[in-house]
Amino acid sequence: MRFEPGRLVMHRNVRRGRIGWVRPARVVSDDERGLLLWVAEGSPVASEVTEAGLGMRAVPFTEWITSTYQLAQSRWNGPPLLKFLPTGAAHSVWWFRDAHGRFVGWYVNLEEPGVRWDDGGLAGVDMVDQDLDVLVRPDRSWEWKDEGEFVERLAFPEHYWVADEAAVRAEGKRVIAVAEAGAFPFDGTWCDFTPPPQWVAPELLPDGWDRPPAR
Repeated sequence: MRFEPGRLVMHRNVRRGRIGWVRPARVVSDDERGLLLWVAEGSPVASEVTEAGLGMRAVPFTEWITSTYQLAQSRWNGPPLLKFLPTGAAHSVWWFRDAHGRFVGWYVNLEEPGVRWDDGGLAGVDMVDQDLDVLVRPDRSWEWKDEGEFVERLAFPEHYWVADEAAVRAEGKRVIAVAEAGAFPFDGTWCDFTPPPQWVAPELLPDGWDRPPAR
């Protein structure tokens, strides 16, 4: 399944069969290397929150797993974001920019490979975010991110969606080696990407954004 450039698709994180967050994105390209997506500034998004309106990172995991949830809609409150989902890989790479649109580094999001879906009028890709991440600076120095949250949640295997800690860390180390070598996609590719001017944020999430997960 390939998506046409310019198509609006839903990039969604799934946690044990529930939607964790949703971000609409335009397809920049989709080829043998993978899927490249653009999230416009101010895009409508949704994320899972507790009845009190708190996100997962705002409460201890022991409290999160005993809560009831709902999907709350809001707006993407950061600069525009470029995301690359390499074909079959257990990670994606995001290009971070500052408020002026200047490239400031890569974010390696460790995740289970995405599963695509296409309902005709709307399409998307569902993945499982494995929480542990890697920040890679423009000079290719790096650091782990969210390791504390990752370790905290691993202590609750009956509730957590990550089953293999070693595999997640191994994938992170593999991508770190690629970054340190300055190899694609850490070779400057897409650092100066500019989207077509008509790629503005949609007003609302399209109908079907909350359809059942594909995984």
